[in-house]
Amino acid sequence: MAGGPGTGEARRVGAATAAAVVVSSMIGTGVFTTTGFLVRDLGSAPAVLAAWAVGGVLALCGALSYAELGAALPRNGGEYQLLGRIYHPAVGFAAGLVSLVVGFSAPLAASALAFGHYLAALLPGLSPAWAGVAVVLVLAAPHALDVRLGGRLQTAATALEVALLLAFGVAGALLGDPARLAVRGVPGLEGGGAGAFAVALVYVSFAYAGWNGAVYLAGEVRDPSRTLPRALLLGTALVGGLYLLVNAVFLAAAPAGDLAGVVEVGHVAAVRLLGPGAGRALSALIALALASSVSALLMAGPRVYEAMGRDYPALAFLARRTRGGGPAAAVALQAGMALAMIATASFGALLVYVGFTLSLVSGLAVAGVVVLRRREPDLPRPYRAFGYPLTPALFVGLSGWMVARALLERPGSSWAGLATIAAALALHRVLGRGGSAAR
Repeated sequence: MAGGPGTGEARRVGAATAAAVVVSSMIGTGVFTTTGFLVRDLGSAPAVLAAWAVGGVLALCGALSYAELGAALPRNGGEYQLLGRIYHPAVGFAAGLVSLVVGFSAPLAASALAFGHYLAALLPGLSPAWAGVAVVLVLAAPHALDVRLGGRLQTAATALEVALLLAFGVAGALLGDPARLAVRGVPGLEGGGAGAFAVALVYVSFAYAGWNGAVYLAGEVRDPSRTLPRALLLGTALVGGLYLLVNAVFLAAAPAGDLAGVVEVGHVAAVRLLGPGAGRALSALIALALASSVSALLMAGPRVYEAMGRDYPALAFLARRTRGGGPAAAVALQAGMALAMIATASFGALLVYVGFTLSLVSGLAVAGVVVLRRREPDLPRPYRAFGYPLTPALFVGLSGWMVARALLERPGSSWAGLATIAAALALHRVLGRGGSAAR
């Protein structure tokens, strides 16, 4: 069956794989690592849960808007093709380069590092960085070589992730201390007001990143007008519920002082709930879930760079595929950048850098729903965003507030995000206008 206009690819991706990409793109580094930072910055269990709840509402509002865009414009490339179509090719190119550096390579590096931290907690003496390098190299191969093999791997890994989070929830309900969830102030961990909550939302937005994962594969999804909205909405709602459950377990499992600032927060909670032996086993499963997140990022991200390769002759090498349909060059580029980040970046700096920059790009895309409705009222829209215009307005408003506060509270990582966007716009001027993205 032919692909969408301009994709040049068959529609091989079914509803189960599309939903699996959404779920696996979301579940991973963030949920198993960021709560320690939230406890440190907010110092209150209710405030931490509130941040996760607000982040879930924000992600769902974004998914509703992306579902409309993806169903109306079902091509590979995510924000690259969407923003190029809605605003200007230069904006789309900048979004595509941001996807390469910030949207996928940096989260891939963070997921691999988190995998390494959990594995090192189980195997003392193991280098988290080297473990992260190994998992990237091992999982890049199937996605580079064969689309169907990568899809089957992703669906199976997603089932493992969901089962793991549900098991963690049951363990917490039976063994955790619910009184810890009501603790509003922890001595030495007092919250920092609106600014701290805004930065907490940046961390949380990193954890929720991936709710738009299926849009990057839109040109290869079967029946995109039905499949994309379902995959985006059901996947985001499922993960939002699981995130609240799992974070309640983390907070009920151990005193706040034991969790504050800890990366491998799931390991700490598992050991406190189940004892050293069972806790280590559950931590091993968390490491596998993080490997699944690495796999999802290696599946979705290269479709963006491949689309750019079709439009810009200087990047044509990124559009090449293997006999099995895998975008080998694009996978290799993303994996190589992630390996460089593993070697050079700190985990906390990566979280703010990713959350800040992606909030800017996704905010522009969601605002594009309003722009297209006004500019092209006759564009076929198989799905229309529920709650329009309130849902896109809520997403854009909250994202704007987060970005503004992050510039004040975490200027280093935030300005690095702005510098990435500026560099992308400058590179577009060097490469010149592309092909289909420019029309």
